[in-house]
Amino acid sequence: MENFDNLGLSKQVLENLPAIGLTKPTPIQAEAIPHIVKGRDLLGLAQTGTGKTAAFGLPMVTRLIEYGKRPTPKSVRALILAPTRELATQISDNVTAYADGTPIRVFRVVGGASINVQVEKLKRGVDVLIATPGRLMDLLDRGALTLADTKYLVLDEADQMLDIGFIHTLRQIARLLPRDRQTLLFSATMPKLMEELADSYLTDPVRVAVNPPGKAAEKITQGVHFVNQGDKAKLLADYMAKHPGELALVFGRTKHGSEKLMKLLDSWGFSVGAIHGNKSQGQRERTLAQFRAGEIKVLVATDVAARGLDIPDVRHVYNYDLPNVPENYVHRIGRTARAGKDGSAVAFCSPLEVGDLRAIEKAMKAPIPVIGGEVPVAQTPQPGARPQRKPGQKPSGAPKQGGYGKPMAADGTRKRPAKRPSRRPRSEQAA
Repeated sequence: MENFDNLGLSKQVLENLPAIGLTKPTPIQAEAIPHIVKGRDLLGLAQTGTGKTAAFGLPMVTRLIEYGKRPTPKSVRALILAPTRELATQISDNVTAYADGTPIRVFRVVGGASINVQVEKLKRGVDVLIATPGRLMDLLDRGALTLADTKYLVLDEADQMLDIGFIHTLRQIARLLPRDRQTLLFSATMPKLMEELADSYLTDPVRVAVNPPGKAAEKITQGVHFVNQGDKAKLLADYMAKHPGELALVFGRTKHGSEKLMKLLDSWGFSVGAIHGNKSQGQRERTLAQFRAGEIKVLVATDVAARGLDIPDVRHVYNYDLPNVPENYVHRIGRTARAGKDGSAVAFCSPLEVGDLRAIEKAMKAPIPVIGGEVPVAQTPQPGARPQRKPGQKPSGAPKQGGYGKPMAADGTRKRPAKRPSRRPRSEQAA
C-alpha cells in the first residue's frame, strides 16, 4: 500500500494529513491501520521513530468519528497511556492534529501540572484522554473520571512502563476497564513480563512487527570514544565546538548529574538547558519549546527524553553516560536522523562502563565503531596467578552458606552474625 487512501481512514482524517506532513504510510502504519479500523486488538512491535503514534491515532480518530456519540460527564471514550510526560505531550499534539476540524475533544493529564485544573476539565467528559499511569490513578482515586465507558485503549511504549515499575498500576487500571473494548499495545521490545501483560490486556490480537528490536536507524552515524569519567565534560565540549549552531542532545544517567553538567556547560558559554525528573512540568515544557525553536542549542536530559521527543533538527546525540538498560541506547540515538535527515551519535565510555557497552553491542548484534581513546585490553592472567574474583563472589572452597546468606557452623546450624548499626542506603533515581 503506497498511500493512506486505501487504509480505511475517514475522509475528515485524510484531509488533515497533508498539513501535518503525512503523505506515505510507514510499514507499521500500513500493516496496523487496516486491522485497527476493523476493530481488532493489536500487538505492535516497532522501534522508536517508525510512526507508531499515527499507526494507532489515525484509525482511533476514524472510529470515534464513526461512533458519533458525545462523551457523558467524567467519561473517557478512548484512553492512551504513555510512560513519560514528554511522550504524552507528543501524542496529545499529534492526535489533536489528526482530529482537527472534528468535534473530538482531546485532553492530556500528567504529573507536575495542577490536578485541580485537570479535574475541572474532565467534568464534561473527553473523547481522547492521554495520560501517564500515575496521574491517571490520582484522578481515579479522586473520582474525577470513570473508565466504565472506555471502548478504546492504547498502551504506548509499554516496555518502558514496565521498566519504570508501572506493572501494578497497569493491572489496577485494567480492572476498571470494560471487557468489551478494543486494545492496542505497542512496544519496542518483548520481554517475558510484556507477554504476560499482553495476555491479560489483549483478546485474539493481530501481531505486527517491523524493524527488529535493537536495530538503529540507517542514517545515524555511530561511534564510541573511550575516556576517563573525569575527562568526559571537556571531551563533550570539544565535540560540540566542532558543530556550532547545530542542535545536540546529551544523555546523562541521573537527575543530579545532568543538572550539574548543564550548569558546567552554561559556565563555558554553551546555550544549554536541561530536563529531568526534578524539573516541574512547566519548566520541562518551556525548555523543550526553546530547544525545538533553536533558542537553546544543547539539551541535557535523562531517559525521560529517550522516547517521544520528536525534533527533526537534532543533528547530534551524545551518550555522556551509557544507559544501564541496553535497549535504551537505541531509543536515545533515535532522537536524531528523523524525518529522513542524517544524524550522528557518539557514546562516551569510561573504564567502568565497558560492560554496559558490550551489553549494548550484544543487544544490537553489531559493534559500535571506535572513533577515539584507547580500547581497553582484556587482562590475561599469568600462569600461577590467583584468579580475579568479581565483587561479592565467594572464593573457591568458601564455607557453605545457610538461608539468607548466613554462614553455617560445623554442626550445620546457622551462625548469628554480629549486629551492625543500621544505615539507610542512599540511592539516586535516574529520571
